[in-house]
Amino acid sequence: MTETQVPLASTPCPAGLDDCPVQAENDHLQHECHRLLKQLEIDPLTNWYNVSYLFSALEQEMERSRRTGIATGLIMIDLDHFKQINDTFGHEAGNQVLGCVCRLWREKLRRIDIACRYGGEEFAVILPSTRLGHSIRTAERLRAIIESSPVPIGGQSIHITASFGVDVCSPLEQITANEFVQRADQFLLQAKSLGRNQVAHPARKPSREPTEISSEERAMLFVGRWPKME
Repeated sequence: MTETQVPLASTPCPAGLDDCPVQAENDHLQHECHRLLKQLEIDPLTNWYNVSYLFSALEQEMERSRRTGIATGLIMIDLDHFKQINDTFGHEAGNQVLGCVCRLWREKLRRIDIACRYGGEEFAVILPSTRLGHSIRTAERLRAIIESSPVPIGGQSIHITASFGVDVCSPLEQITANEFVQRADQFLLQAKSLGRNQVAHPARKPSREPTEISSEERAMLFVGRWPKME
């Protein structure tokens, strides 16, 4: 899954020539600047977005929720006992585990979901226009896939689990992205305190939310949001 690429417009020749001698070089420099700017948003180890992109994207999705009336979901994730992997197998093995886990999770996310590395072995996934029930189910899928997928390292299979905190921001809430992250992170801490390898979230309340995905939400599954390294 890759981000939809929007072609950059060519700069017209200042002299109005059809065959401008500097236009091609100018276009090349524009594309190179665009590529470098994208790299600033990407974590090179996992090829997921980095923490600075997380907060800017989350602010945008929360604002979108206020306009559309559909909640934004957020999943905070922490790999369980990851320090033991680094201490036992070395940091390079730990890096391989991070890369493998992120590839597995990518297959279980929609195109519109925004996956970010929060830091170390902690991650965040923004779920645009997503209600609590679907957010919880997504977290459960991510939890199950790595629990059932040992990572081969140095001739051994390392079993990985993770803890998840899930929350949603309703369209009526006036909170910042940082406050939203902190709130979801509290559910992550709750999952860890309850024994890890589980999903913690707000208590479900009776709701009139539809159980079927709407045609608008279904169409959003095909909008590319994944980073693409050029």
